[in-house]
Parts: sequence; C-alpha cells; structure tokens
Amino acid sequence: MKILVVNCGSSSLKYQLIDMTNEEVIAKGNYERIADEFMPSFVTHSVKGKEKIKIENPVKNHDEAFKYILDLLLDEEKGVISSLSEISAIGHRIVPGEEDFKESVLVNDDTIRKIEGLKDLAPVHIPGHVEGIKACKKLMPNTPMVCVFDTAFHQTIPEYRYLFPIPYKFYEKYKIRKYGAHGTSYRYVSSRINEILGRDDLKVVICHLGQGASLCAVENGKSVDTTMGLTPLGGIEMCARSGDLDPSVVTYIMEKENLTPKEMETLLNKESGVYGISEVSSDFRDIEKAKEEGNKKAINAINSYCYNVAQYILKMAGSMKGIDCIVFTAGVGEHQVQIRKNILENLEWLGIKVDDEKNKAFGDEAEITTKDSKVKAFVIPTNEELLIARDTMKIISNK
Repeated sequence: MKILVVNCGSSSLKYQLIDMTNEEVIAKGNYERIADEFMPSFVTHSVKGKEKIKIENPVKNHDEAFKYILDLLLDEEKGVISSLSEISAIGHRIVPGEEDFKESVLVNDDTIRKIEGLKDLAPVHIPGHVEGIKACKKLMPNTPMVCVFDTAFHQTIPEYRYLFPIPYKFYEKYKIRKYGAHGTSYRYVSSRINEILGRDDLKVVICHLGQGASLCAVENGKSVDTTMGLTPLGGIEMCARSGDLDPSVVTYIMEKENLTPKEMETLLNKESGVYGISEVSSDFRDIEKAKEEGNKKAINAINSYCYNVAQYILKMAGSMKGIDCIVFTAGVGEHQVQIRKNILENLEWLGIKVDDEKNKAFGDEAEITTKDSKVKAFVIPTNEELLIARDTMKIISNK
C-alpha cells in the first residue's frame, strides 16, 4: 500500500509518497511560492536513489501545483508510479482541530466544512489546508483521504490547564481555550524516546523548535501541558511570531500605530519573534552570523530566545513535578547546535551537562549530554509524515 502525505501551507505544498510495506519514503518534495506575484513558483522533488531536482514551474493555485506533482510522480524518468491507482489514500496534516476533531478522521464534505470554520484559529494555515484537500479531491475523486490534526494529541491536557483566565462565557460561547499544536510531531518523538530508553513512564519535555515552535510536557506518553495556546501564535517566541505577551502590549501598539486587528495579527505573526528583535532575519543562521560579527540586536535576539525556551522547559517540568529528559526536534532543534547548547546552559543548575562532541549532531538522532548529567537531553528528528501515513492506513483499512 502506498500513501501520499500532503502538508499544505498558504503558498506551499509538501508531499511524501510512502510505501507502507516497509514504511519507506519513495518520493518527496515541496512546491514553494504557489501563486507568488513576484517570484516564480518552483518544486524540489526527489526519488529514492536519485539526486534531488529543482524545477521552476509557475502555478496560480494549489490545484495546478498538485496536478504538476502527480505528473512528476507518473513521469517515466522522475516518477515512481505508473498509475494513480497505485496511491491507496491521501493523508493531510491539519494544524487546528478545536474540540470537533479529537482524533484523525476520514474526509467527507462535513469534514471540509468544519475545517473551513476553524480559520480564525489558524489564519496562516487553514486556507492552504482547505485548498490542498479540495485540490486532491478534484484530481483524485475516488481516492480516500484522511485528516490528521496537530491539536488532537493535546486532548489529554486537564481542563483547568487549558482554560484561560478570562470570563468563562467566552469558552462556552466561542470555545476559547488552549489547543496547542505540533501534536503529530510530539506523538512521534515521545514514542521514539520511549523506545530509546526502554520505558513508557517517562516525564519528557519535547522542544519542537522550527519556524513555528512550541514545547510539550509528555508524561507516560500523554500530553499534560503545552506552550501554544488558542492559536499557533502563543507560547515561546519564534522565528517571526511573538509568542506570549502582556496583552496590553497589543492594545498599546494598536492605539499608538492606529492598526486594525488584521494588521496587528500580521505584525505578531510575521514581523516579531527573533526577527523582530534582531531586525536581521527570521533565519537563525543569519542571526547567528550577525551575532558573531558583534551585532547587539542579534545577540539580544539569540539570548532572549534561549532564555525563554529554558524558562518554558522549567514550566513544563513543573506541570509534571519532575523531568527525566529533554528532547530537541524540528528544523532549529535538529540543526542549530549552538542554540541547543545555549538553552541547556541556562539549565546547568539542574545538573544538566552538555557533551560538546555529541552535541555536534546535525539532523541525526543522538544523546547530547554527558553520562553523569542528571537530566538527559536528546536530538530526535521528527517524522510527522510517517505518523500521518500510519493513521491514514489504519482508518482506510477499517472503513
């Protein structure tokens, strides 16, 4: 059985074709700058055993992008299948599921309608998700589809922890509460750390540090707290998102700058975080370089980020009344060696000791603390696509 995993953003479409007989990725890629008015759209595409290729191919929407991806998968030289019938199902990654979706579900018209209704919770993500689902449905109408929700993993967080300290009527009326995100990543990583340590009773703080970033307290394999809130804007500061703020900061800036809610939302989602402090870039590689050159704003941005992640690690540990290990995952967590070191150095008083040689791990699975470190730290590359494929196969096999 072959499962096509699709992860659509507002202007991108990531995909993996996974052969579930051995859970092997046989083709994958990413279509970027979809419908970009200023820069040409392009797709990076790779097939097992062959070099990655990059193809410029302007497209106006996700329909055109998905059709081109299917053509690539069918291509005699660049592809891996001879017929679309070889694709048994399509699995979609969806960021918010609110309280409507507490587990992965088979896609139907009602599913799409409900997901469209969640736009306010993830304005950056939902439009792309919906366009991707509709594009797949249009071009492969007879292929079953499954949606896997990032928020589902956090349904085990106790009610008193997910409620905000605002009038309860707003929870009753609008379901305003903490939902979290990155749940699919946390599910994979928590399962993997259990395998590595041979235990299922761990108290783990997982740091999913990428463009979007959050932390999760996982106790006995279940989410008991997380940093992101109602939307993917909450929690720790991120590459370009503010994370948690004094609420008055928002209203104060809006009044002083005469900003609309939409303009303020854009500022907080795309102009803040380490980019906002550094005024250099939203890419940690650029900020690290500027820091090395003595750029004070870049130094402050890096220090602020590492300090705040460390503070939230302590908060997550507090929710479990203990901590066995810390795990770094996602783009920054897996590749930014110095960032990991700086974060852990803020926690040295816990008896955490970084092994500088082991910490050179770059996108590889590794333990990065010394043997006598009282709290262990690991790097575990996430694999959300594999979990989406597993959920998809399970659901279509039982339908």
